[in-house]
Amino acid sequence: MNQVAKAETANARAERMGEVRPVYLEALTLVERLHRRLLDVIKDEFDRRGRSDINSVQALLLYNIGDKELTAGELRTRGYYLGSNVSYNVKKLVEMGYLHHARSRVDRRAVRISLTDSGREVHRIVASLYDKHVMTVEQIGGITCDEFKQVNQALIRLERFWTDQIRYRL
Repeated sequence: MNQVAKAETANARAERMGEVRPVYLEALTLVERLHRRLLDVIKDEFDRRGRSDINSVQALLLYNIGDKELTAGELRTRGYYLGSNVSYNVKKLVEMGYLHHARSRVDRRAVRISLTDSGREVHRIVASLYDKHVMTVEQIGGITCDEFKQVNQALIRLERFWTDQIRYRL
């Protein structure tokens, strides 16, 4: 490739980076902000119900566990927990009576967790909140099913891209 062609390729790449950079950075900001806003929405629902015994991070964690029995490590690897200190919140939820914990019969070092009746009640509250949103997000939010499908597809590809960055040290 001659010098002129190389310069044109480099210019095209720089121009493309200039186009992608602002929208990529905006997407990062939106993902982070949306997660915080979701926690605010969950907190608001519990506040409306007069429930100050559990915070939104813990409620979302209980919702994500649902009817499964998991280890704390599985919470992180399956993407059910988005905080930095899963052990702290699991310990608090056990102390508050929202989670059962028991040593695994297979691996005595591993602790299996599952919801108690109180944990299932929190799960139901978050599930009913989400159901309410499903019923109104198109009319009030103006977001169609097709738009959700496009957003979800893009987010899945972004997650895969980031996973590859870590896995293959790109």
